[in-house]
Amino acid sequence: TMAPWPELENAQPSSEKYTVKADGEQSAKPEKGKETEKDDTGAPITKIELAPSHSTAALIEEPTEVEDPWDLPELKDTGIKWSERDTKGKILCVFQGIGKFILLLVFLYFFVCSLDVLSSAFQLVGGKVAGKFFNNNSIMSNPLAGVVIGVLVTVLVQSSSTSTSIVVSMVASSLVPVHAAIPIIMGANIGTSITNTIVALMQAGDRKGFRRAFAGATVHDFFNWLSVLVLLPLEAATGYLERLTNFVVESFHFKNGEEAPELLKVITDPFTKLIIQLDKSILNQIAMNDESVQNKSLIKIWCKTFTNMTERNVTVPSPENCTSPSLCWTDGLYTWTIKNVTYKENIAKCRHIFVNLNLSDAIVGTILLVTSLLILCTCLILIVKLLGSVLRGQVATVIKKTINTDFPYPFGWVTGYLAILVGAGMTFIVQSSSVFTSAMTPLIGIGVISIERAYPLTLGSNIGTTTTAILAALASPGNTLKSSLQIALCHFFFNISGIILWYPIPFTRLPIRLAKGLGNISAKYRWFAIVYLIIFFLVIPLAVFGLSLIGWPVLVGVASPIVLVILLVLVLKILQSFCPGALPQKLRSWAFLPVWMRSLEPWDKLITSLTSCFQRRCCCCCRICCELCGCCQCCRCSKCCEDLEEVKDEPVKAPEAFDNLAMDKEAWDGVTKSEVDASGTKTISSVTAL
Repeated sequence: TMAPWPELENAQPSSEKYTVKADGEQSAKPEKGKETEKDDTGAPITKIELAPSHSTAALIEEPTEVEDPWDLPELKDTGIKWSERDTKGKILCVFQGIGKFILLLVFLYFFVCSLDVLSSAFQLVGGKVAGKFFNNNSIMSNPLAGVVIGVLVTVLVQSSSTSTSIVVSMVASSLVPVHAAIPIIMGANIGTSITNTIVALMQAGDRKGFRRAFAGATVHDFFNWLSVLVLLPLEAATGYLERLTNFVVESFHFKNGEEAPELLKVITDPFTKLIIQLDKSILNQIAMNDESVQNKSLIKIWCKTFTNMTERNVTVPSPENCTSPSLCWTDGLYTWTIKNVTYKENIAKCRHIFVNLNLSDAIVGTILLVTSLLILCTCLILIVKLLGSVLRGQVATVIKKTINTDFPYPFGWVTGYLAILVGAGMTFIVQSSSVFTSAMTPLIGIGVISIERAYPLTLGSNIGTTTTAILAALASPGNTLKSSLQIALCHFFFNISGIILWYPIPFTRLPIRLAKGLGNISAKYRWFAIVYLIIFFLVIPLAVFGLSLIGWPVLVGVASPIVLVILLVLVLKILQSFCPGALPQKLRSWAFLPVWMRSLEPWDKLITSLTSCFQRRCCCCCRICCELCGCCQCCRCSKCCEDLEEVKDEPVKAPEAFDNLAMDKEAWDGVTKSEVDASGTKTISSVTAL
């Protein structure tokens, strides 16, 4: 027997060209316009035109390449092109662009103001508690406890400048030595990064945008945590930051200068001062254990006061307490002298909303907290929408190329360091690293700035906020100049050391890889972002602080097994990735652990089941009914209830040769007409070779 033609094995049936006999052989119908030939016996022979060869595997369309979720999206212009507009349309487009730009500035202004009010709200709610963290000097002698105190205080007051100023005041008053204040500065550096992470949560509606925004925000977190992880033991062992800053302060004879210019405050203060004003000196006095201010309110009532000094006759216990012998006399019962007495007279009240309401700090702080968060979310959503509509087409291409393109070879490495300088300069202008990184977060989310470019900009913002502190320290009085300047320089050199560790060599840029990993997890399980915030900025610092209150041995005894387990997991993960042959067969994967210990899927199902009732759109009556009866699904008695739409299987499109439905029915048994949709697309679960 002869081998069959290869073309015939994969020939595709078509009702126009072929018929199928009962025995499975193919015979051709003569087509119009084609001649037939005859063989030697005179039987007619029809020329057969074979269909092109197709593999059965080609019946299912598969993506040719996997899309990288970290690629910046192409912001296409979906509107009418400029060349296609008439004169009226061009004028309208120009005015629309100007209007959008003005709206963007307005929303950005309220966004920055809401951050300022949010900081004031946190200080009202937890400011006194934060001040009390500094009272226990025995705990602050523990470097690890000092770090978590810095984290907690900065999270509570939402301002690293406030927590740093408290530390400077305590060092200047000799309540805390410099070596004990350095870990608190490190913790303040960590706590200030929570603001832009909270801002990133507002973009959780879009998974792709949330992946980029959350990774761009947490790259700041990972840089700070990794820097503390390396530099805190080094500082505890060698004290290099204290020695280096002391050498700088002693070598250069600094003189008192003017205060640092507050460029952004000039714009935002007129509005924020109409909402709330705080007396931040009370926090410093609480930290210094001043009992006289324990019951004072942080809300500022009197903005204008008059301080007068007069001479008054006062009684003293004995002539030795007199100011001078010539100003001392007795009347038989008391000894009198003349002293200068200072008294303060209130002249004018402040002009803000809460000045005459007589509400407690907690109530005012809660009101401001809720209001500022609502304004923050609203402004952020509107900013993202406006940026998405403005940054389209050629404008987006130019901006993305300007920000994300490196210099030509061999000067490509200079681009990152230039970005660090730009970040430092912008932060110096706005006087706040939180404002700069929070404003950059939505740009990362919509894909204008890449994670790789946002990383050096964030490092620059860390340096910019320390230069502001240095200028503020130079404006300090003579008795506190040295201590405040040394603390500010410790903050500066800490960030410089972190940049040296985690930026110059591309292999050491671990914060980018860790942030991308966390971004992938948070995009798939969006609840994990909130869990991350709670654990790293509240649970761990509070746990370490509580164990430090009990005692240093207890902290070591509890933390040592946890650290050993984490190190063991890291070593196993590295060996599984790079050298699995060195491990026993059982340890080459995490399959030996229960599913809930190696995967977030069971936890996701648990959280989904707990929140399933809130994922259905029901009317108020049905929702109340469901809550009363305790059922987890919406009632079927009303048509206003809608379940979440289930994800359907993607259709599989068949080749053109099977477009004829009548022939398909003859060629494939078991494929019914119900499997064919209106567009001629079949949903096929399995494919059988013809």
